[in-house]
Amino acid sequence: MSEAVSRRSAMRLLAAAGTAGTALGAGACAPGVPPGAGARKAPPAAPAAAEAKGAARIDALLERLTLDEKTALLHGAPDPDSLGQAGYVPGVPRLGIPALRLADGPAGVRVARPATALPAPVLLASAFDPALAREYGRVIGREGRALGQDVLLSPMVNLIRTPYAGRNFETFAEDPRLTGDLVGEMIRGIQDEGLIATVKHFALNNQEHGRDTVDVIAAEQTLHETELRGFEAAVAAGAGAVMGAYNKVNGVYACESKPLLDELLRSSWGFDGWVMSDWDATHSTVAAIGAGLDMEMPGGTHFGRPLREAVRGGSVPEGAVDLAVRRILTTMDRFGLLSAPPAARPPRDAAAGARTARKVATAGAVLLRNEHGTLPLTGAAARSIAVIGPTGQVPFVSGGGSAHVVPDGAAAPLTAIRRRAGNGSTVRYALGEDLYGRPLPAKLLIPAADLDERAVEPGRVWSHEGEFRLAADDEWTLLVHYTGKRPVVRLDGEELFPVRQGAAEYFAGGLLGSAPDGMSVRRNTLALAAGAHRLAVTAEGGEKGQRFRLRHTTGAIRAADLAEAVKTAKSARSVVLFAYEDATEGRDRTSLALPGGQERLIEAVAAANPRTTVVLNTSSSTTMPWLSRTGAVLQMYYPGQEGAGATADLLFGDADPGGRLTQTFPADEQATPVGGDPLRYPGVGGRQEYSEGVHVGHRWYDAQGVTPLFPFGHGLSYTTWQYEKLTVRPERAGLRVEFTVRNTGRRKGTEVAQVYVGPSAELELDQPVRALAGYRRLVLAPGEAERVTLDIGERVLSSWDPERHAWVLGSGRRQVFVGRSSRELPLRSKAVVASR
Repeated sequence: MSEAVSRRSAMRLLAAAGTAGTALGAGACAPGVPPGAGARKAPPAAPAAAEAKGAARIDALLERLTLDEKTALLHGAPDPDSLGQAGYVPGVPRLGIPALRLADGPAGVRVARPATALPAPVLLASAFDPALAREYGRVIGREGRALGQDVLLSPMVNLIRTPYAGRNFETFAEDPRLTGDLVGEMIRGIQDEGLIATVKHFALNNQEHGRDTVDVIAAEQTLHETELRGFEAAVAAGAGAVMGAYNKVNGVYACESKPLLDELLRSSWGFDGWVMSDWDATHSTVAAIGAGLDMEMPGGTHFGRPLREAVRGGSVPEGAVDLAVRRILTTMDRFGLLSAPPAARPPRDAAAGARTARKVATAGAVLLRNEHGTLPLTGAAARSIAVIGPTGQVPFVSGGGSAHVVPDGAAAPLTAIRRRAGNGSTVRYALGEDLYGRPLPAKLLIPAADLDERAVEPGRVWSHEGEFRLAADDEWTLLVHYTGKRPVVRLDGEELFPVRQGAAEYFAGGLLGSAPDGMSVRRNTLALAAGAHRLAVTAEGGEKGQRFRLRHTTGAIRAADLAEAVKTAKSARSVVLFAYEDATEGRDRTSLALPGGQERLIEAVAAANPRTTVVLNTSSSTTMPWLSRTGAVLQMYYPGQEGAGATADLLFGDADPGGRLTQTFPADEQATPVGGDPLRYPGVGGRQEYSEGVHVGHRWYDAQGVTPLFPFGHGLSYTTWQYEKLTVRPERAGLRVEFTVRNTGRRKGTEVAQVYVGPSAELELDQPVRALAGYRRLVLAPGEAERVTLDIGERVLSSWDPERHAWVLGSGRRQVFVGRSSRELPLRSKAVVASR
């Protein structure tokens, strides 16, 4: 972007700031950009002749397209030959414009056919390795093309602002700098393979609760220094598309926000792709297309007939439609989709995908605790093992919702541990907690009925009514497993498994939503009083017929499972206990504690055997009242299809746990950046305020002096590390930081060295106590040392000034911190940042 254009943009934005209800900054001006700052680094430009030829081709297409054909390119439609993807945009065959297929893909390509189920993005991010993010992106890019897709609805870069957010596992981090680094490389990887990447959700979609309607209020400085950093990095990486969010931003729906879509995204950052709505996130025709929304998904409620009528009626100029079509066609042309003949699709390389999946799962695993040499498992401890927990036997591959991928296959951790332990070892298993229920005894019901593995013929209806009697009050969980239309189950006249509205019905979780054999599952836990209870079941076969089963767990079953787990733990030298938390799109977590009876299970097992390692397959941070009883805790998040092998590698020390937390784990549910303040989360009366300002994540803990359970950047190793010889010196408008990291242990290990910078006294702006300025992932042999050099650039040392609508350098004396996490920083120095 030229300096002149930047100045014109800034002046236009300043002029727009006085327009009520449109400013990005709450109560402030819409964001601008100073000369030369914030302009996107464009991908390598095509030769001028090729670019001119492409523009001429688009011009010719626009001249021949009818209004009906133009608007058909601006919204989704049913796919006549669906591949199971999320969206479809019909092409214009008579002009050689192909259809577009759009697939979900944060952790793999979500279509009907199997695909590589990669570890969740939060696990990828924990490796602190942008090169690995690019490799991850390339797997998805190749598979998307191989599986018939053109556009990937990924990556998600919304910050982890609240640990309750249901989609935290789909994104990267609470830190803006780390998020920006990783999203840029992931997009490059996806698009290296010819698949169009769609960065989402623009912007401030940081929770599922009320996501369709909540009005997120954030000041201009807060926006630029936190949430927008990842999106700006995505644009700089050349992302082909941007997805607008469901929520409002400072009073205006994100998909019809001119300050977001036109002034910031396009004018300031130079984005030249197209903007699509999230699914059913479009709320208008005239306002949305006028603000810069190009495509409504998944249908044409606003950009179908209403848009054609608006053009014919004069409320929308046809030039606005042409501009939206041009953006889409230009991006398609950039990716070769308008070429004749089209580029051949590559074959799927499942073996290469599996190798990357295992590499990422191993690299991102975070060892949170390791006392008394509990890990790695060696000697006698490796030859006598108890594996406990349902996800030890049922692999927890991915979270629920649009990120859920069905892989070619996934081994159970129990299988991988037995294989690695080898002959001569004893590996026993105990369930610990039953997720899918036991069959109801046929004789429990009067009249007797077998409700397990029932088959209903096509076009038939099967029903049963009866009763059962309880001798004492009890807590029951009733579960229905089914393959077709959900059976109707009524207990004492109340329907147990009603169909919910929207995403809550569609997204039921990556673990709990289906049984190991693939049948859909719904569950309901309720307190039942002693005495008689009436049960009625009706199941329809539908066109294809179906199978279903009704199952249950009771207090007695739970007690027996717990007792068996304790007995198994006592019989072994070591325990590996798998714990889970099943998060999904469409709902937020209601607690940071492990669900069900898992806390009680961990307490009992660890009391029986202190050499207990807890492996966490969870979405985000977890409270751990049981922590002090355990020997070790290994955070694996949702590890993808190769998670079992990666987990075994780490447990037995075949790999060093090289992951570090990209989010702070709080010690208490109230001690978080949004804890105890409903205006911050989940919002009050449909309004939410980002009043924490620039202090997102670890920055808030530092500003408030709150001690977390585990800090940002934390992660242990099987070896020991020493930091020494820090030097910091000015380098242009930045700083050059040099230090030495030494492996002082007896094992080869992986370390993530982290550099943080303190505030500038010369800036009268709110600044973090410490901001992440850089990092380096290192792999060193025993006794090996490496001299690390990191350059801290001007942007990292700058703050957004809402008065100037610009980044301003924080000059003067700045403190620099170096170490292993945001709270373990043994090296400190100061240096002067020179003014420009």
